[in-house]
Amino acid sequence: MQFKDVVGQSELKAHLLDEVKHDKISHAQLFLGNSGFGGLPLALAFVQFLFCENKQADDSCGVCPSCRKVTELQHPDLNFSFPVVQAIDKKSDFFLPHWREQIALNPYFNLNQWTARIDEKGRKPIISAEESQEIIKKLSYKSFEGGYKVMIIWMAEEMNLTCANKLLKILEEPPQKTIFILLADTQEYLLQTIISRTQLIKVPRIGLDELASYLQVNKQLDRSTATSFAAQAEGNLIEAGELLGEHDEKEINREMFIQLMRVCYKKDVIPMLDWADAAGQIGKERQKTFLKYALHMFRQSLLKNYTENQLTTTSTEEDVFLKNFSKFITGNNIQGFMENFNDAYYHIDRNANPKILFTELSFKVMRYIHFA
Repeated sequence: MQFKDVVGQSELKAHLLDEVKHDKISHAQLFLGNSGFGGLPLALAFVQFLFCENKQADDSCGVCPSCRKVTELQHPDLNFSFPVVQAIDKKSDFFLPHWREQIALNPYFNLNQWTARIDEKGRKPIISAEESQEIIKKLSYKSFEGGYKVMIIWMAEEMNLTCANKLLKILEEPPQKTIFILLADTQEYLLQTIISRTQLIKVPRIGLDELASYLQVNKQLDRSTATSFAAQAEGNLIEAGELLGEHDEKEINREMFIQLMRVCYKKDVIPMLDWADAAGQIGKERQKTFLKYALHMFRQSLLKNYTENQLTTTSTEEDVFLKNFSKFITGNNIQGFMENFNDAYYHIDRNANPKILFTELSFKVMRYIHFA
């Protein structure tokens, strides 16, 4: 992968290019940011530039033997570690064909999409203690081609405690000309001792114009539609793809949101409990999508109140509803709405009882909607 294939991130590209050009490459780097912002494509482009035999001013050549090997994920000095399903009792190498297929198809993917590819039962994947032994073993060998050896650890926050502890020494004192690139969506679940041994590189959201241009060209959208989806995705290319694929589901989410707000405003408890019961049965991923949509609507309501529509990114149907609803979302209650819906997303993602969760959430909405 070349830097030109990475959507946006011009400042970060320049930083990574300078690392190689000035030979100031940190032996352990942590790319921190949502998978949809492009950390993995950036890491692959960085490695390809590092290995390239005919470097250009601002990118790898893309055609030399080393570039071709990296593009095909077959370079002997490029290694990968990523979460796998422990119940299958296999290490990352067993899943390399799936890994190569996924990146060839689309290098912008998240843990849920990866899990769906490798395990039809949807079991939670991890990076295990056994995997850490494989990492140490691979990096103990000399470079096959006489240059750098690179280990990319994707979704590093999924390392279990034993795995993380086993890697501390090699992260601090790696073999000569060895580079670790850790990628993580969040540092919340990473050991502080892991973080302290890496150079932190924050991967920001993709710029609105850059994401819109990508969608316009690659998804065959007109500029207005592409900009609308890019704004809703908030700099997340994976989210943009999901929004495009879930346009019908968005309409369902809108109706669910409107129904919840109306019954809560009326303090109509029986219909509210019916709503919570129905929401508890739609499945985890749809529940998460609804909660994200609700957060979007709360933000848009507040913007509508305070910016006179200058910064809103809503559809015509949403505008009709928000014209009256937005006045109920103010500085007095927006924090309560955002915190509770974010908390609900967090707990749903960790398999909380959905019926109980949505029932409690409904009562909180009933309270906050009258705080305007």
